[in-house]
Amino acid sequence: MAKIWLEINLQLTVVGVTGSYGKTTAVTAIASVLSGKYSVNKTDINLDTVFNLPVTILKTKIWNEVLVLEYGIDHLGEMDRHLSLVKPKIAVLTGITPVHTDKDLLRSLSNVVSEKSKLIEAVPPLGLAVLNYDDEEVRKVGLKLKGRKVFYGLSEKADVWADKIILSLLRTSFQLHDGEEKILINSGLLGYQAVYACLVAYIVGKEQKVDIGTIVQKLAQLKPLEGRFSVGPGPQQTVLINDAKRSNPASVIAGLKSLSQFSGRKIAVLGEMGELGESSVSMHQQIGKEAASCQIDMLVGVGSLAKYTVEAAQNFGLKKAFFAKDINSAADFLKKNLQKGDLIYLKASLHKHLERIIPLLLQ
Repeated sequence: MAKIWLEINLQLTVVGVTGSYGKTTAVTAIASVLSGKYSVNKTDINLDTVFNLPVTILKTKIWNEVLVLEYGIDHLGEMDRHLSLVKPKIAVLTGITPVHTDKDLLRSLSNVVSEKSKLIEAVPPLGLAVLNYDDEEVRKVGLKLKGRKVFYGLSEKADVWADKIILSLLRTSFQLHDGEEKILINSGLLGYQAVYACLVAYIVGKEQKVDIGTIVQKLAQLKPLEGRFSVGPGPQQTVLINDAKRSNPASVIAGLKSLSQFSGRKIAVLGEMGELGESSVSMHQQIGKEAASCQIDMLVGVGSLAKYTVEAAQNFGLKKAFFAKDINSAADFLKKNLQKGDLIYLKASLHKHLERIIPLLLQ
């Protein structure tokens, strides 16, 4: 039914977004920017990988001009199924990490790369591929691509890049470079991932002939999605940064680096990262090492795999690193150690339900 509906709606320009992290925020930012000129429909953030595309397509109206789709996958063959339904004119690859590499999912990092790359390879000759230059695996994919492409990132080697980044708990600002052009961006999205989402939205907006002033305005109006680096009042007069909707090595590192830029006593509460396959232990250890290198004051690891994170953080010099076997233990520990004005950063994979710690802390 969705395929038939697409054949009727020939007016649609399809933008596809895939990657191991940053997809949903990128989709939101792209749709916001394009809405400054077009009638836009986009993926519902609450849909799973199987029904995401067909349900979104069937919600498309005949007056919509742009369709922004999140091509999420966690099994072999899913991208082929998605592409048999709809191929994008513009495709975005946000990043690649070993997420979903359990033996019953994508099995290996090479399979993740192969499956994600299919979206980029499906772009028509007159289309455009948008690629994260800072991600090594994405950069490799992009350099092999012969079609039209734009790299984005924080590196000056990217086609569109950002510097002079200022992070706060209210806004994110930076200077965007596009050739000789320099544009000041102020966005309501928060953290380093906000910068990447804004760069992607700018590139897609420019490709679709959206006025630069409109792009800047739409990026300024964006707000964090709940559970994706969203900020609110915490228990005991603290500040809660809820980033517990999704978690993988790249997004945790970005979150910790973002947290380190804020003033105040910083407490990172990190749950387990799921579906990392054979890399599970080493990836959790890597996060511990990164936590020790960031300017955070305390780390609380929650869940059995987080024990490796805590141990690595301690080995690399973070003295205040503590292990909690479950959410209840973590909540009890935090209640005894929180101070007024603390910043509490929550991060874990969705199925670990670290967000349940919030009501426990408020009791």
